[in-house]
Amino acid sequence: MKKVRRAGLLLFVLCMSQAVEAQINYGTTGLMNMPTADMQRDKTFMVGGNWLNRHATVPRWWYDTWNYYINITIFPWLEAGYLCTGHKAVPTDYGNNSGFWIPSTYGKFTNQDRSFHFRLRVWKEGWWKCWTPQIVIGANDVIGDSAHGGSLSGQSEQGYGNGFWNRYYLAITKHICLENIGTLGGHISWIYSRRFDNRMNNLAVGANFRFGLKENGALMLRIINGVNLMGEIVPGYTDVRSDLTFNPDGPRYQVNIGMEYHFWKDYINAVVELSRCRYFSGGLVFRVHLK
Repeated sequence: MKKVRRAGLLLFVLCMSQAVEAQINYGTTGLMNMPTADMQRDKTFMVGGNWLNRHATVPRWWYDTWNYYINITIFPWLEAGYLCTGHKAVPTDYGNNSGFWIPSTYGKFTNQDRSFHFRLRVWKEGWWKCWTPQIVIGANDVIGDSAHGGSLSGQSEQGYGNGFWNRYYLAITKHICLENIGTLGGHISWIYSRRFDNRMNNLAVGANFRFGLKENGALMLRIINGVNLMGEIVPGYTDVRSDLTFNPDGPRYQVNIGMEYHFWKDYINAVVELSRCRYFSGGLVFRVHLK
């Protein structure tokens, strides 16, 4: 009974902390939007695609969109990926309100933002003591808009370009294994970016719980053990007003919840996200271990 109460308390903390293996926005390992220090197995290859509600984009655009990505864990401590996100033509270029797209293309997907990402594990969980966490540093869209220094520069509206996913981060993760119940992961990260439309220098926290109930051949237990619940509290994203200008006074933080479900021995995974606990995004991930 004592163990049950302890497990119940941990699950309660999960629900309250709000913010897995494949980020729905970035196509890298993490929760929905926040990075974690989780790493894939060595030589894991992932390919996937998502439909994104505008509330899940960075900064928040005025339209829903899509993305697709490929990702490989080259070594146990190094992960790299490529992401492509669709963009619609709009009547203004955000920066100086001058027309950039041909009017006949307004409202159509006419551009793709291509970006590269990497993650480097600098400390493995349990290396020194069993309680020591895992630490990862990484960057998304690391060479995006390189002419202006990516997210390390104070890019201005006049220097506006692609590179919407620019950010650098430090992530820390610790797991707690609950025998015959599942695994609870706690995550904290520091995210940094200086893009004019999405400045960040903030903390993000999150948790996930992957069920691991003791199986006895029952179908329901196998179904439940495919579930990975997740929640996060992440820096709020700059909003886009109806006149397509950037609003720097968007919410400071936002709460996202979601779930990942794996089919066919983890080869196929479905991921869903509720941005701000209400706006749906979702996608599919194919994962294979080459080693």
